Amino acid sequence: MRAIGYVIGLLMVLLGLIWIGQGSSYFPYPASSFMIAQKIWMLWGAVLAVAGIVVMVISTRLHRRG
Repeated sequence: MRAIGYVIGLLMVLLGLIWIGQGSSYFPYPASSFMIAQKIWMLWGAVLAVAGIVVMVISTRLHRRG
């Protein structure tokens, strides 16, 4: 169960970083994406990345207890 939580958290962090990159125009792929240069996607990406870190930490701590 710990591995699944950790992988999900890691995917959330990676997706959040992609959203931050697209929202800030540092990662303009695909060129027709509606997310490019839209600052709100930087915010949502940061929220998703932090949530992914929380999922990873919780899944690691739950494994240590049980």
